Amino acid sequence: MGNFYSELLKQSEGKTLEFKQDLSSPKSIMKSLVAFANTAGGRLIVGVTDDRRILGVEDPLLQEERLCSIIADSISPRLVPNIEMITIEEKTLLIVEVFLSGSRPHFLKSQGRENGVYVRLGSTNRQADRELIAELERSVEGISFDEMPMPGLGLDDIDVHAAAQSVREKFHLDEARLQTLKLLVHHQGKLVPSRGAVILFGKNRQELFSDVWVQCGRFTGLTKTDIFDHIELYDHLPMAVDSIMLFLKKHAMRGADLSDIRRKDVWSIPLGILRETVINALVHADYSQRGGPVRIAFFDDRIEIENPGILLPGMTVEDMKQGISKIRNPVIARFFREANLIEQWGTGVPRIFSQAKEQGLDEPVIQEIGMRLRFIVFLANQIHIQEKPITEQVTEQVTEQVIKFLKHLEKSPLGTREAMRRLELTHRPTFLYTYLQPALKSGLVEMTQPDSPRSPTQKYRLTTKGRQWM
Repeated sequence: MGNFYSELLKQSEGKTLEFKQDLSSPKSIMKSLVAFANTAGGRLIVGVTDDRRILGVEDPLLQEERLCSIIADSISPRLVPNIEMITIEEKTLLIVEVFLSGSRPHFLKSQGRENGVYVRLGSTNRQADRELIAELERSVEGISFDEMPMPGLGLDDIDVHAAAQSVREKFHLDEARLQTLKLLVHHQGKLVPSRGAVILFGKNRQELFSDVWVQCGRFTGLTKTDIFDHIELYDHLPMAVDSIMLFLKKHAMRGADLSDIRRKDVWSIPLGILRETVINALVHADYSQRGGPVRIAFFDDRIEIENPGILLPGMTVEDMKQGISKIRNPVIARFFREANLIEQWGTGVPRIFSQAKEQGLDEPVIQEIGMRLRFIVFLANQIHIQEKPITEQVTEQVTEQVIKFLKHLEKSPLGTREAMRRLELTHRPTFLYTYLQPALKSGLVEMTQPDSPRSPTQKYRLTTKGRQWM
């Protein structure tokens, strides 16, 4: 046991480890114990400085009794950690071990339940907001956010056609199958959509879950100081994967491998790793949180994929690397698997790390930043943005979706409804943000009634520039 703690003292403070010199700041210690109990457990060692110098504890029996009293008086629901004394270098330390609690969320009595709940992020304690407290409660009860019903909504509020397209090769998406996938759930004697169904395929998703979208940006250099290009994606989540990858490809470089009989494209970014990471972010995001979408940031030397939500209680970054998996959104995850976007539970993150090693890339980094999880994928070589003439920039920045839209406008001007019909779209925000707005912004499409943009008879047509480009 002594060897175990000797090795532990060589480690840096982190999600499950903290050092305290003494008991002179009891509130800080109580915050850490609460955070350990709410997050993934941990050990607090008293008698050691932040830089791991061993000072020891004077009168350890008295200090142990004092610590037990402070914990009993300060924390609710009652928390009973395991406290023991060990001797290292002839000095006595107090080891306070806390396990992930089945009575979470614990909180500081002095701050109350609304303000006194803390979670552990890296080596710091973070005050939990109302949404995170609800997430902690659901995790104890075994209830997931995306399985919960959406009373007042019906099957007509779900884009079943788009859902069927995602799995069309596997099975028919009838009402029974929708129930099996928990896209429809029983509530007060009725079948209503689950939250997961609305997040995946809701026709009015943005009104109900305003943060369920994806923000992509290409930055110049290594920081977020200068942005070169960006796009906002409001696709249904399974379709968003390809849209994100299209954006990343747009800003990557493509070569060719002619060593085989057939030509193979060789990209300057690790597409397989990035696709796996993007899917992981979309599936494991905490969609109950407010304040930010999934974000993709492309820098010269790396790509950062960031989703709202910290790791689920009991999970650490090391657990992720080893393939230990807890599913935050079982409805969303199950549909992604049925759509062949996920191969096997728990294999994604280990595969990302093994592929990075095989390709000679720096090891990816996983960080809990604020109330978000960030996955950093490093590139083999830096990709510097080359400024191009305007005509070349337009060509590079026209997405596949915009091209489809332009082809339909070659024949005649189209209104929103007719354009969506021809593009086989049923989700209006997807048309507006992914097809129409980029086409207008690029100057390839214009309104037939520019002075009345909201006119019900408004149509869209190719500009002269658009016809020349086509």
